[in-house]
Parts: sequence; C-alpha cells; structure tokens
Amino acid sequence: MSAEATNPEAHPEARPELRRRGRTRLDLRRLGRAALLGPTSRDRLPDAIGHVAEAHRAHHPDADLSVLRRAYLLAETSHRGQMRKSGEPYITHPLAVTLILAELGAETTTLTASLLHDTVEDTDVTLDQVREEFGDEVRFIVDGVTKVEKIDYGAAAEPETFRKMLVATGNDVRVMSIKLADRLHNMRTLGVMRPEKQARIAKVTRDVLIPLAERLGVQALKTELEDLVFAILHPEEYERTRALIAAHAGERDPLPAIADSVRTVLREAGITAEVQVRPRHFVSVHRIALKRGELRGSDFGRILVLVGENADCYAVLGELHTCFTPVVSEFKDFIATPKFNLYQSLHTAVATPQGHVAEVIVRTRQMHRVAEAGVVALGNPYATASSATAGTPDAAADPYEERVDPTRPGWLSRLLDWQQSAPDPDTFWSVLRAELAQDREITVFQADGGTLGLPAGASCIDAAYAQHGEAAHGCIGARVNGRLTSLSSPLSDGDTVQLLLAQDASSGPAAEWLDHARTPAARIAISSWLEAHPDRAMATTTAARAPLSVIGARGGGANAVADLPNAPVRLAGCCTPVPPDAVAGFVVRGGAVTVHRIHCAAVAQMRAVGRTSVAVHWRATADCRVTLLAESFGRPHLLADLTEAIAREGVEVVSATVEPPVEQRVRHSYTLQLPDAAGLPALMRAMRNVPGVYDVSRA
Repeated sequence: MSAEATNPEAHPEARPELRRRGRTRLDLRRLGRAALLGPTSRDRLPDAIGHVAEAHRAHHPDADLSVLRRAYLLAETSHRGQMRKSGEPYITHPLAVTLILAELGAETTTLTASLLHDTVEDTDVTLDQVREEFGDEVRFIVDGVTKVEKIDYGAAAEPETFRKMLVATGNDVRVMSIKLADRLHNMRTLGVMRPEKQARIAKVTRDVLIPLAERLGVQALKTELEDLVFAILHPEEYERTRALIAAHAGERDPLPAIADSVRTVLREAGITAEVQVRPRHFVSVHRIALKRGELRGSDFGRILVLVGENADCYAVLGELHTCFTPVVSEFKDFIATPKFNLYQSLHTAVATPQGHVAEVIVRTRQMHRVAEAGVVALGNPYATASSATAGTPDAAADPYEERVDPTRPGWLSRLLDWQQSAPDPDTFWSVLRAELAQDREITVFQADGGTLGLPAGASCIDAAYAQHGEAAHGCIGARVNGRLTSLSSPLSDGDTVQLLLAQDASSGPAAEWLDHARTPAARIAISSWLEAHPDRAMATTTAARAPLSVIGARGGGANAVADLPNAPVRLAGCCTPVPPDAVAGFVVRGGAVTVHRIHCAAVAQMRAVGRTSVAVHWRATADCRVTLLAESFGRPHLLADLTEAIAREGVEVVSATVEPPVEQRVRHSYTLQLPDAAGLPALMRAMRNVPGVYDVSRA
C-alpha cells in the first residue's frame, strides 16, 4: 500500500513494493468463495490466506505461520454461511483486513487478532476460547476491537465502543491498528449501503478515525481513508479533482526528468540513494488546487529520496541545494524535530533551470517504513528482550498491566485522562472530536524538569490542569520562561512554565478560564467546578467594580525648587520623582512648573511641543512623596497586610487605589509621604515581602 496514491491502478508506479514482488491486487471475493468451497490440506496454509502469508514473510522471514493457519481456520469455520451486504462470503472481510496489515508489516500477533476480530462479536466464539487457543495478547486485542452491545447502550453504543477501544489502545496500540484497517476495508465496500448511511459512516471516519490514523503515523491508511471520505462527502469536488488528475495523465510530466537529474547529481556525489516519483493522492491534489489555483505539472507528485543513514539525508540536502535553486520557505527538518506521530523526513523544494518547482522528501528506508506504517512498523512494541523473536506473541506479557505508550504521546495520555471525567456519552463524543481536531502538538518544560505534551494553542490554564489535575482550581498565576504572565497566555513549543497555586483551599477557577482552555481535561474540570459552585461562578462573571480608593487627610507639598521666582512647583504624577532622582522642570499653563524624572516619557513630549525648560533642584529637607504600584495575587487580608507593612516603615499613606481582581491578580496604587527619601528601597523590599505580592515598582 502507498501513502501517496489511493488508486494503484491509476498510479502503478506508486506501489513499487508490489511491482518488485510481482503481486497484483487480490480478488477477495474469489478467495472467499475458494475458502468456502475448495479443499484445504491439513498440513499447509489454505489457499485463501496464502497471500497474507506471502506479505507477512516479506517483512518477517522467520515468522511462524502455523498460528495464522489455526486463526484462519477458526475464523472461516465460525463465519461459514455468513454473507456481507455486498454478497461476498463474510470471511473475505477479516482476510482483507489482515492482508492490509500484513502489507504494512504487522507482526504475527496482530495478524492473528485481525483474522479473529469479528468472531466474538458476530459468532459463537467466546473470549475465553480465544485465550485458550491463542493466549492473553490476542484475547486482549480482540476484546478491544469488539463493539459493545447496542441492545445495552442504545444510541450511546457507538461513542461507548470508541471509548472502550481507546482505553484498550492506551495499553496496546495494536487495537487501533486493526480498527483502522477494518474501517478502510469497510469504506472500500461502502457502495452497497444507502447514501445516508454512507454519509454517516464517512463523517465518523473523517472526524475520528482519520485523525487517529494521523496520530498513530499510519499514513498509508490515512491517505486512502481521506480519498474515500472525500468521494462520499464531496462528490463534485472529487470528480473535479479526478478530472484534473486524468487530464494531467495525458500531458508531459516534468517530475520523471527532474528525478533523473536528482539521480545523476547524487551518483556523481557518491551518495547511494533510491529516487522515486510519488503521485499525490486525491485530497492532496485538491488541497494544492485550492492553495495555488492553477496547477503546475510538478504539483501532481513529489520526489522521494531514500538513503541508508541519517547523515546521508543531510548530504542529499546539501547536493540538492547546491545543484538546484532551493525554495527556502519550503524547507522543514522533521529529522531533528520529529512530528508527534513518529514521522521523520527532510522536506524541501527546488527549482530547475527550466522553471519547474518540485517538492522533495528525503528520508532513510527505516524512516520511510515508519512514515508509511506508523506504529504498525514497530512490530510488537511491548515485547521484552527475553520474549520470543519478532513475529511471535509474548506469552509472558500481561496485557492488563499499564504499559508505556510507544508513540511517546501526550495526546493519548491526555485522552485517556479526560475520558474518565466525561461519563456522559454525548460529552465524550463531542469532546473527542474537538480533541482530535487539534493537528499539532507542543512540548513545554516544567520548572522541576519534567515535560508536558499539549495541543498547539494551549494556554497556562491547560498546563495547570495537565500537571496538577483538580488541584489546578487554585492556580493564581504562572511564570513562563522566568517572567510572570497571566493564566490565559498561550504557550509555545519549548517554553518553561512554573505554575503558582494559592494556599487557600477554597480557591476556584473563574468562568473566563473556559475562554482560554483548549484541552478537554481543563474544560471538563472547570465546567464541573462551576456547576458545583454556582454562586462562585456567578460572582466571577459580574460586572467589574470600580477601583477602591482611600484618600488620606493630608496633602503633600513638593520639596523641589525651580529656578523661576514665585512659580508654584508640582511633582508629576506620571513618574513621582523623589530625591535624589535626576529631574527636569517644564512651565505649563498657568505658570506652574511640573517636575519629571529625566527618563520619563513626558520629558520628550514636553520638549517636542516647545515647553519652556526650567532648572530644578531638591530642597535640603529629606521628606518626599512617591507613588508605588504593587502587583499581587488576590487573597483575604492582603490590603491590611500591605498597609501594616507600610506603617512599620514609618510611612504615611496619602491615598490608595485597589483595582478589581483580574484572573485573581490585584493591582494596588499607593501615594505615600516618606520622612526620608533614603528609606524608599527598604520600603519597597518590605512591601515585596508581604505574602502574595510579586512586584513593587514606582509609578
């Protein structure tokens, strides 16, 4: 199977592996009937599964095929007499699913479970029988793929089936591999169903299974599913795209000539490489057409360069960029920074002297296998060094114990966490689709050295719930890359985040947090808390109150003297200068002199409008007036504690303003009369030491 061409008959060059092996596309209807009607020797594999065995041996030459024979015979016997809606014997379906996985390189346990994946659901075979015959691993996978009973769940059967499948995938990703192959074969044969049912199945495939295939890296399945969904849900656009591809087939394709030039360049450089032309699949052509309008001849495919080692990839890139004109904006290095679905490659685009622009993908053969098959290419990701050779089940493994996810994902772990908090099937179904719609992932670092995987666009709120769970209800702030920021701030890949939690156990989230939460876990937790605390929820959404102001009884006089006789002097409120600040004075309307700190922005404005400058000096007296801004996290008794700290320094409060809390952050403004300007640094330190205060600065 090819990740680039859905229609192998239209693009035979897209399936070089089939050309090398000399296999043609299988007639599964004929094989199914042969399985039912033809005799089978007890000492050899049945003819109907011979093609599966051939594909399997191509990837696993030493695999023991006897277990496949036993699984096939059980499946064929169990499904005997059952027919698909297309009129084919039912056994053709598990055979087709198993063949898809065999060509992707799945190991024997996966193929065994694939042959049996419908037996428990549609026949009298039980899970206990599967365990007795094939072991716990196969039993666990078959159970994971088996649908829940509609008679028990009613309309919630489909969401609950996917929930069950995803939980099983958390322990064994091979469950989802079989489900994807199962859906692919069902989509291939969907034409016998009513149009409305076709559309319903196609929408679920688009919203859930295609994103899952993308996250598991199984591009070979994802691209064909995309084309099949495209044909059902957008038939007019599909026909236009097919017409574009058909018209291009009759024209001269520049890509083969460019591929020959690339081969020549690499051969002369001494780099051993295989160069292929990879046709784009239908949806890819459609997207390019929407992006560029008129298509060029080189837009219908890409050039793939396969090499042996990682270093060879960069050597190829250097030769391409030396011998052709690179399109710099198209370069992406997914080797140094792999995608979150295991994908690795170098992407670039080069222009030829003839004016053609070709996209080029460079990867090793192992990267290519993973790019096509994703987690399927991992074989048995749970086998230990002491377990049997590749292709045989690990009988010692316990499929029910929690195991490390081999796809290094944040997405699957997040999904498994939040689904536990979504008991309502409708909530689970809608949130699942929203989660899977996130097509990129970022990694942020915790202050203690751990990491968090989050969807692109996630905020500090999402990081708080990912790290602390329900304890994040008390989150009152965050530092990102060492700087204090609001909880609504979006995070970028590679950021370091430190989350600050309130000591008050009664703290809770604000309703506004829902506007900035991107992950289902955060949204579900916030919504649940707000529903449980309706009074607190309403309090956070009421209109902002006016700032609280406290005015002292005494007004202060300026202790600055201007070199302008009899002119009144005022200290500017924008910068509140105090001795021994360097200052500048300007004559304003009414003849008064306003004094600013020399670096105040108002100084440049005064000079720009032609205000008269006046020399200013400080009196010998040491007292002064200053305005300080204190920023803090909201908590009970904070204003009282700050006022007490100011009073202990012997400072008089002339006026104070407290702004209403924003995301539990409070801003205080104090105009203070100091007996001695030299005491200002000590006063600011004392205010910073008040619990909850994170910054004190001059206005």
